[in-house]
Amino acid sequence: MMMRLNSQARKLLLAEVDKLSQVQNLDIQRDIVLKRLDKLVTQPGQPLSQGELEQLVTDMFPSFNQQVLQKAAKHNQGSGKITKIAKIGGITAASVVALSGLVWLVNLPYPMIRRPVARVAPILLLPSYLSMDRNYREAIAHVEQADQLVNQATSAADITLGAEKVKLAQQNLDKLPVWFLGYEPIMICRYMGCSWHFTFDEFNRARAQVGRMDARVFQEVNAVNQLQTAETDLQSAKQAFQKATTPAQQEAAIADWQNSLNQLTLLPQSTWAGNVGETKLRNYQQEFQQLAGRIAGSGQTQTMIAAAQQFANRAIVDAQKAPHTVAEWQQIINLWQNALDRLQQVKSGDPDYLAAQSYLADYTQKLGAVQIQLGVEQKSVDQLNQAKQQIQSLISSLPDKPNPSDRNQLISNLQQIIDQLKQVKPNTTAYSEAQQLLKQAEAKLSQL
Repeated sequence: MMMRLNSQARKLLLAEVDKLSQVQNLDIQRDIVLKRLDKLVTQPGQPLSQGELEQLVTDMFPSFNQQVLQKAAKHNQGSGKITKIAKIGGITAASVVALSGLVWLVNLPYPMIRRPVARVAPILLLPSYLSMDRNYREAIAHVEQADQLVNQATSAADITLGAEKVKLAQQNLDKLPVWFLGYEPIMICRYMGCSWHFTFDEFNRARAQVGRMDARVFQEVNAVNQLQTAETDLQSAKQAFQKATTPAQQEAAIADWQNSLNQLTLLPQSTWAGNVGETKLRNYQQEFQQLAGRIAGSGQTQTMIAAAQQFANRAIVDAQKAPHTVAEWQQIINLWQNALDRLQQVKSGDPDYLAAQSYLADYTQKLGAVQIQLGVEQKSVDQLNQAKQQIQSLISSLPDKPNPSDRNQLISNLQQIIDQLKQVKPNTTAYSEAQQLLKQAEAKLSQL
C-alpha cells in the first residue's frame, strides 16, 4: 500500500526545514510542518506531487528551496510507473481525453450521477475524495497553526495571522461536499480496502474545532483592539496634559488619562493583550501617581481652587434645571459668589495663582450670566403680574350692556394686555402661564 509521503522524501524536506528554522528562528513553524509530514508518512493514498509538497511547506517557509522540493517529489513518486502502465494497457491520447471527460462528469456534485457510480465504479470518484481529503487536512492544519500562533503569541501580529489561518480553515470546510458524506467514502473504502473514513462526525468535529478557534481568535482580536485603543487614548491624554495652558484643560487631560487606565484594567486576563496590558498598566499607574503627587504638592492653593470648584459645580448643576424662580436664581448666584470668594483668597505669590485667576475670570463671567437670568426672571414675573392685574381690572369694569364705545375701549385694553404678556420671556417660570393668557386674550380680541 502506497503512502502519501515516503521516508526518504520526508528526510529531505525535514533537513531543509531544520535549516530554515535555525536561520530564521521559526520554531513554531517547524513544529507545524513536522506534524504535517509525520501524518502524511502514515497516511495511505496517492503520493504527493511537487506542487502539493510546495503547498505543504511554503506557507510556513516562503523561501523554501525549490531544488529540495523537486528532489523530494522525485523520490516520493515512482519513476516511470505511469509510462509503463500506459504502454502495457495500450492507452492512446484520445482514450485518455475521453477517460478524463468521463471522470470529470462523474465527479460533478450531483447525487443522481454520483450514486450509481459509487455503487459500480467508486474508483472514478477518487478526485472528489482526494479533494475532500486535501481540504479536510488543510482545514485541520490551518486550525493547528492558528492554535500555535494564538496560544503562543508574542505580538499582535501573531493574533492577526492566527485570525487569517482560521478564515482559511473555514474556507476549506466550506469546500467539503457535506451532502454526500456518510455513504460514498464508506462505499469506496469497502471496495478498495482503504483506511481513510471521512464521515459526518469527522466533519462536525472539524467544524466544532474551527468554531472554537474562531471564537478564541475573536476574543483575542477584540482584546488587542481594546489594548491599542486604550494606549492610543493614554498617549493622547499625556500629550494634552503637557500642552495644557489652563487648569480646565489639565483636568480634562487627567480625566482622559484616568479613563484610559481604567480601560486597561478591563482587558480579559486570559488573552495575550490582557497579560501584556497588566504589565503596562503597572508602569502607567506609577507614572500617573507621580503626576498626582506633583499636583498635590501645590498645597493650600489647590485646596482653595478645589473648594471653589465644588461651589461652581453645584451652581452649574442647579442652573441646568431651569426655569427657576427669583429665589432659586439668587441661591445660584450665592453659590457662584462663594466660589469667587475662595479664588480671591489665592495670593499672587502662590504657585497656582495663574490657574486661580483663570478660574476667577471664568466664574465671574458665569456669575454675570446668572445675574442676567435673574433679571429676566424678575422682569417676566412682573410683566405677568401686571397683565393679570389688568385682566382683573378689565373684568370688573365691564358693563352689563356694552355700547360701541365700550367695545372700542375693550379692544384697546385687550391689546395692552397682549403687549404686556408678550414681554414675558421664554425659559422663565412665568412664560407658560403668560402664553395661556396670551392665547385667550388674542382669541377674545379676534371675536371683537
